[in-house]
Amino acid sequence: MANAKLDTALLDKAILFAVKAHAGTERRGKGFPYIVHPMEAMAIVATMTDDQELLAAAALHDVVEDTEIPISAIEAEFGPRVAALVHSESDVEVKDVPESDSWHFRKQAAIDRLAAASREAKMVALGDKLSNMRAIEQDYERKGDALWQIFHVKDKKDHAWHYRGLARSLEELSETSAYREFVERIGRVFPEA
Repeated sequence: MANAKLDTALLDKAILFAVKAHAGTERRGKGFPYIVHPMEAMAIVATMTDDQELLAAAALHDVVEDTEIPISAIEAEFGPRVAALVHSESDVEVKDVPESDSWHFRKQAAIDRLAAASREAKMVALGDKLSNMRAIEQDYERKGDALWQIFHVKDKKDHAWHYRGLARSLEELSETSAYREFVERIGRVFPEA
């Protein structure tokens, strides 16, 4: 008995779009192509849903934030739902303020936005945040507290505050294995918080 063919046309298009958008870029200090991160985020989201638009949004989640591609291009290519999910995962830009100076404001805005977000937006965000937390934990095991020096904000306590705030905002997903892994990794990297 053959399995029914899954329609992945939208997701396939999103993956190719993301690959092209992130071409030639490296994940900060990792030595591997940036696209590995959105693909991991997409795989994490796939543990929670088979909704192709959510998976596409996970694949595209950093395109607007990290490239010159505007949200209008995402909407034109993938529709309003995918664009809204990508937009909800994009950092708020603070003009004419250095990134390190606006960090707390931007991260608090993201925590607050996520707390009020739909379950779908939280799934996309959890894919991104868990992928980030996996990378942080791996780097922390190798580099220890020297890890924090690669970031704009260098105090480990600030990162602990940020990730614990994200975990509280994502509690609606507490029944998922992705959320449980996220919280466990936060506890291992930031045990004192």
